[in-house]
Amino acid sequence: MTNKALLLLILALATTASAEWNEKVLYSFQGHRDGQLPVGSIVFDSAGNLYGATTQGGATDCLPLADCGTVFQLTPPAKKGDPWTETVLYTFKGAKHSDGDAPAGGLVIDSQGNLYGTTAYGGTGDCVLLGIKGGCGTVYQLSPPTEKGGAWTEKILYSFPTAKQGYAPNGDLAFDGSGNLYGATQFGGGKGATCDPYYQYCGAVFELSPPRTKGGKWTEKVLHSFAGGADGANPNGGLVFDSQGTVYGTTYGGGDESGECGSGGCGTAFELKPPPRNGGAWMEKVLYRFQGQDVANPAAGFIFGANGNLYGTGYAGGTNGDGAVFALAPPKGSSEPWKKTVICHFGDGNDSANPEGALIFDASGNLYGTTSVGSGGSLQGSVFRLKPSSKNEWTFGVIYGFLGPPDGDFPAAGLIFDKNGDLYSTTQSGGIGRGCGRGGCGTVFEVKP
Repeated sequence: MTNKALLLLILALATTASAEWNEKVLYSFQGHRDGQLPVGSIVFDSAGNLYGATTQGGATDCLPLADCGTVFQLTPPAKKGDPWTETVLYTFKGAKHSDGDAPAGGLVIDSQGNLYGTTAYGGTGDCVLLGIKGGCGTVYQLSPPTEKGGAWTEKILYSFPTAKQGYAPNGDLAFDGSGNLYGATQFGGGKGATCDPYYQYCGAVFELSPPRTKGGKWTEKVLHSFAGGADGANPNGGLVFDSQGTVYGTTYGGGDESGECGSGGCGTAFELKPPPRNGGAWMEKVLYRFQGQDVANPAAGFIFGANGNLYGTGYAGGTNGDGAVFALAPPKGSSEPWKKTVICHFGDGNDSANPEGALIFDASGNLYGTTSVGSGGSLQGSVFRLKPSSKNEWTFGVIYGFLGPPDGDFPAAGLIFDKNGDLYSTTQSGGIGRGCGRGGCGTVFEVKP
């Protein structure tokens, strides 16, 4: 194929993929100290700045476990047409300095502008991986400067001390109405012995409560330790709450291990009910065990719909093995099960596959999400929309398809809206950064009608 023919093909694909919405790369990570491999949710502050985390980049003395990672800020341009400005707010130092290492989830923000997130490794814990004492992971807070132009202040709110309290926090945190933080660890928790040959136990859901007095310590409580098998394994974070304070989430593995997914399981959907009185135990219930031919291996948590249904994605499974979008409807009676409905199978000629991020609704009830790759080979991931109809059916459409460097590549996080209804998120590779090889170091992007 000639260069001219190849260019025409690329332009044709770009026109088809982005026929409805336009995409713009706001920032391309350069790697090394600038950060690389953005992870999890990004958030806006009240001034319109964007914040996020990268799993790698920053300091290099965290090796051989990881490359420390960063927290970054993107400031919008003062004049239309100018570029956004990236600032590394904090570089993690790793277990050698009793600090976090390798963020494995995005950020949440409170009303004072403080940022909260997790690192998979680091801290003061005694977890050992491949003979290396790299810590069990942390929950951290990053506070804005008291004076303009000052430095942000990082504080480790909690270092997981042993694998029994949780190991390798994973996914985004969530606040309840009382200011408690909830999250998940992919491993640890003290139950299950066969979920991974290198990590202990099968994962946990935890609550982190703020101190009652200023300067005190945050307190962690394990709400449920997964046992693997039918109980589920490797929870994903991104937890949601109903009006009664019940927690809902998914596990990537476990569940039904006798079917299509084999001994690792296809994953589960679960609920955790708070105790009727203080100090009691939370009660876990598996709402659904995925079968593989319907949905397999959800890699993100849930979102509630206005109808009370839970909506989520499976990284794999479905009719083509490329993943699916599903809904779980609550039972009408106390003895009835939750009802699962698959509303989209990826790979059905839509050139999208393997969603890893959470979903988001707009004001009209449309669902939006990302897929990490394309199933037909022409795209490097997509942003998609699902429109509901009066017949309880959904219409699928790719509103933007990524083409790889200098564009983004491999989106693996959920989307957020700005006040104008434009969508923002990250890709884990792609862009014009040269510090990570020809594949790029990742991007922050905007997609708008």
